[in-house]
Amino acid sequence: QVQLVESGGGLVQAGASLKLSCVVSGRAFSKYGMGWFRQAPGKERGLVASINFSGGATKYAESVEGRFTISRDNAKSTVYLHMSSLQPEDTAVYYCAAGRTSWGFRESEFAHWGQGTQVTVSS
Repeated sequence: QVQLVESGGGLVQAGASLKLSCVVSGRAFSKYGMGWFRQAPGKERGLVASINFSGGATKYAESVEGRFTISRDNAKSTVYLHMSSLQPEDTAVYYCAAGRTSWGFRESEFAHWGQGTQVTVSS
């Protein structure tokens, strides 16, 4: 059984940084792409960032480009999302997702999901 366990969310002030972590168990972590998605109240869930199986390629939503960094440690079966210069519009539930293949960008390309972690940014 594949499990994704996220941690690191919380309440911060605008301009602060947070680092989310997601530990994956139950599959060969290093073979698959990983992603972070988010869903704000009243909005659809969307991609924040994705990373390919080796960590050699990444893709970001335009709204977070230059502020967020996705990375992975295949030895620890963990993917990270380092978020800096956080703004109130970044407030959302953040979901970790494990891809069906070596890299993905759309929700349909991700097979397994974490339970989500709340990030709230106050102004």
